[in-house]
Amino acid sequence: MSKTIIADEAISLLCKELQDNNYINIADYAKYGVKRGLRNADGTGVMAGLTKICSVEGYYVDDGEKVPKDGHLYYRGIDVNDIVSACESENRFGFEEVIWLLLFGSLPTANQLERFNTKLSSMRELPDSFIEDMIMKAPSNNIMNKLARSVLALYSYDDNPDDTSIENVLNQSLRLIAQLPSIMSYAYQVKRRHYYHKSMYIHPPKPDQHTAEVILNSIRSDKKFTDAEAKLLDTCLILHAEHGGGNNSTFATRVLSSSGTDTYAAIAAGIGSLKGPKHGGANIKVAEMISYFKENCSDITDEGEVADYLTKIMKKEGGDGSGLVYGMGHAVYTLSDPRAVILRTKAADFVMGTELESEYRLLTLIERLTPELFTKVTGKHKPMCANFDLYSGLIYRILNIPADLYTPLFATARMAGWCAHRIEELYTGGRIIRPAYKSLSAHISYVPIAER
Repeated sequence: MSKTIIADEAISLLCKELQDNNYINIADYAKYGVKRGLRNADGTGVMAGLTKICSVEGYYVDDGEKVPKDGHLYYRGIDVNDIVSACESENRFGFEEVIWLLLFGSLPTANQLERFNTKLSSMRELPDSFIEDMIMKAPSNNIMNKLARSVLALYSYDDNPDDTSIENVLNQSLRLIAQLPSIMSYAYQVKRRHYYHKSMYIHPPKPDQHTAEVILNSIRSDKKFTDAEAKLLDTCLILHAEHGGGNNSTFATRVLSSSGTDTYAAIAAGIGSLKGPKHGGANIKVAEMISYFKENCSDITDEGEVADYLTKIMKKEGGDGSGLVYGMGHAVYTLSDPRAVILRTKAADFVMGTELESEYRLLTLIERLTPELFTKVTGKHKPMCANFDLYSGLIYRILNIPADLYTPLFATARMAGWCAHRIEELYTGGRIIRPAYKSLSAHISYVPIAER
């Protein structure tokens, strides 16, 4: 018998022992009043902190009952719809303005914004030898892991990495916000060369470019893009920038920040969280789901065919077998996700008359049909709307952005929110975040090794 088979059998036995000794009955959570996933019985989040940075609203409570309403997203009290509309009407970029708003709590003047753009531009350059030593020498098949590793590595290039004064953390935050687009694009180029055996192209950012332009300039071989394309990506960055303190990656960043650790460790935790398919990685799952529809439906714009396959997905007979319709449903939003509404409208402007029109129509069918079919399949009525992820992948396809960069782009934008929450936690939190866990282990006596 080969050593490999023996090793596999040993691992299998160990895994069974591990499973036997770690199983917890889900009913025990209710028995002991434990809110699994820090969620209340109605699915709402357990109140764990206070923030002035962002408000995510998707329902209201009346006489103890959760009542659905149209969703709203507020950055420092300002409706994100108003931010996007203002930028569109004035034909200008808005992501840098949002970074300022999230960090400092107020809208910048025109002069402040101009100087801020110049400051960010001056901070985009990565440390000497960083690209060669930290990115090119260790290719990663997943760009998110490379982002986390690179952020942690920047600690070694910082002369004062452990100083948690607001002044120092703000400076570190601005550098991370400015540098992550470059780290992302370099990591992607290295993956192209190492895993896809394609040529790398390195395009340094131009001083006068906004973040969306820097990104398109770096990932397109010919560096060509239209102003409309750059402003569409800018809208995505605005909508990705922040989503309250309770989302998994922001909460992870705040948990680490509460311990007093350095900025790089706290932000790397946020990146690691965002990578998960239940969080930022969901846009990749939507793309996979679309491929299943294309493989199993002769016409992805036919309502009957789409409804039949959606039913199979919900019954775990189609898709990835999870029973989940990716891009549908949200922890807070009930009737609508304002980000999805904006992206749906934006997508329609770009896809009509193109090869992507049928994909857009498929997504609108999924959005419209899923709530009714969910009730039919499960017998439960649940307010359900499209979330950001249903349409974000289509927007990236419109912009010819590779799937490898879908979630890293999310991280690039969310860096602004993470940094704002880290600063707020350091400045106002004051206590290490330490929730309690109920132990279910019985007290037993230690058995000497010779008697086992």
